[in-house]
Amino acid sequence: MKINEKNLCVFASTPPFDCEGFLNKRGEVNKAFQRRYFVLKGNLLFYFEKKGDKEPLGLIIVEGCTIELSEESDQYCFEIAFNGNRTYVLSADSQEIMESWMKALTCAGYEYKKLVVAELQRQLEEIDCSRNKIPTEVTPTTNVPRPPPRRYNPFNRPAPPLPGTSNNNGVPGPFINGQFVSARHGGLNSTHTSPGKYMYLALS
Repeated sequence: MKINEKNLCVFASTPPFDCEGFLNKRGEVNKAFQRRYFVLKGNLLFYFEKKGDKEPLGLIIVEGCTIELSEESDQYCFEIAFNGNRTYVLSADSQEIMESWMKALTCAGYEYKKLVVAELQRQLEEIDCSRNKIPTEVTPTTNVPRPPPRRYNPFNRPAPPLPGTSNNNGVPGPFINGQFVSARHGGLNSTHTSPGKYMYLALS
């Protein structure tokens, strides 16, 4: 389709562009290929007679169409095919350029972007569901308070017996049943014993 609107012409010649470069376009009446400079902005594909022109020769709205390889004999040919309408046949200079244009045109349509948004929404919902399924309960062992680690305390030992006492049923240390032991001499001062009684002897 031919266009003359000034605003659209300014839009077509103002960067940035999604894709741009030379392609060979087969004419609608004349079936020979003509070299044109193409610019893709969103879902609008403009083509100019040469690079740097301010007014495009035509516009292809990339909606409701399919991008596919062409059956033309020329290499690196692809088509923009509209159902029941005209099919645009384009030819690139290399395999890489052809694939780049086919990818850009496939992603340009509104329907494709709607599918991408729907897929991203589905992935976000899956992430939210997986987060909600993560258990947040705390195991009982973490709730039970643990006593602090025990440390050795030398002052926690039993108190020593008082001086002059022993564990002989509460009888003072120097007094053993029937005997008196002198710590000074390291032995007994007397062997006179009387069972059941204590003997008090003077120390020498």
